Amino acid sequence: MMDKEILKLVGTRIRALRKERGLSQEALGEKGGFHFSYIGQIERGEKNVSLLNLHKIAESLEVNLVQLFAYQNEEFMVTSAERDIQDIVGMLRDANDEKIRVAKNVLKELL
Repeated sequence: MMDKEILKLVGTRIRALRKERGLSQEALGEKGGFHFSYIGQIERGEKNVSLLNLHKIAESLEVNLVQLFAYQNEEFMVTSAERDIQDIVGMLRDANDEKIRVAKNVLKELL
């Protein structure tokens, strides 16, 4: 696989994850401490982004770093625990503030 292809695949994956979360390039940039134009360059495969910046982007997207490399049309193994965590995060995203506070208190008690 050529270098440009890899950059394009990672950029496309970041764009897909960003859009799944309803974030603009500006919002993702703010969360990670980047300028929105840098996010755009990454998504278009124009920048060879560092591992440290990929880590910041993954944290901003609330995914594991390895998920940035789960390209479309490829099988990606996710543990059942990771899937459960993703489901919980998805439910929390859809919840109102009160339900989030209740869920936090329940988790504190359980853990």
